Amino acid sequence: MGAAGFWDNQEKAQELVTEMRQLQLIVKPLTELISGAEDLEVLLEFIEEEGSEESIPELTATANRLETSLDQLELQAMMSAPEDGSAAYLSIQAGEGGTDSSDWAEMLLRMYLRWCERRGFNVEILDRSDAEEAGIRSATIRIEGDYAYGYLKGETGNHRLIRISPFDSAGRRHTSFAAVDVSPDMGEIAEIEINWEQDVREDTYRASGAGGQHINKTDSAIRLTHLASNVVVQCQNNRSQHKNRAEARKMLKAKLFQIEQEKRDAELAAKRGGKSKIGFGGQTVRNYVLHPEQYVKDARTGYKAGNPGPILDGDLDGFLESFLRWGMTEN
Repeated sequence: MGAAGFWDNQEKAQELVTEMRQLQLIVKPLTELISGAEDLEVLLEFIEEEGSEESIPELTATANRLETSLDQLELQAMMSAPEDGSAAYLSIQAGEGGTDSSDWAEMLLRMYLRWCERRGFNVEILDRSDAEEAGIRSATIRIEGDYAYGYLKGETGNHRLIRISPFDSAGRRHTSFAAVDVSPDMGEIAEIEINWEQDVREDTYRASGAGGQHINKTDSAIRLTHLASNVVVQCQNNRSQHKNRAEARKMLKAKLFQIEQEKRDAELAAKRGGKSKIGFGGQTVRNYVLHPEQYVKDARTGYKAGNPGPILDGDLDGFLESFLRWGMTEN
């Protein structure tokens, strides 16, 4: 990084900076654990030699701090795949169920935005399509932060909400579905070759929503369709069609990379005689029940929280960590 001309190629330089930060995420806590272990040893020797109990509170506090650090490092070790340290694209699509499902999709979007806020992650809304009455039909966000994809990869699949519908005048209970899809933003590292002229169809359209006069007067929004796989991505957050195209291409590469990874995981799982634990396309991964009982339960790990309120407000760490630990035991 100190070399002359390092920043001449901004994109390449940024990739190296990201790689360095990810390496530091591993090295720094290991160094702190080693140093902490030495501190514990010194404290123990002092207590044994002096016979004094005055250092016991400090010993206890140090041990508790190291235990927390070790738990966190073990969690990081579960995210050892190259893509786990990457930023993530997270898409939400309302399922069948009309207004209830659109409202549920927006509730999920808020939940993930609040989780990112709690973590201090940067979020960019790339695409949002509002529904007619309430909620959203779909949305895509890019989440940038340490191990963003590693933490969120288990969210892919159908999320089911059971509640008394606020849109039903008879006050009946409704079940709503929304699909979540998470892909890693690997940048240029992703080994995906695409012939943009032959393999992809590009459509332009006018962006919707807030954004001033310009956003509704020019065809700045971009939709890309990969013809072989029928994967569709779109981006409309920038006023520049060029920037939207560049972001949409990154999203498409991320999605195709994810599909290739899922194929490899399925093949490896078949050889082991087991079932792949990544890529839960049509499977319900979590149930959010607001009536008559109140709880949130992961359909894979069995992890359950009795109060849905904090979960819908972004307190997802328990579910995300339980999925990572479950994935390790299953593999």
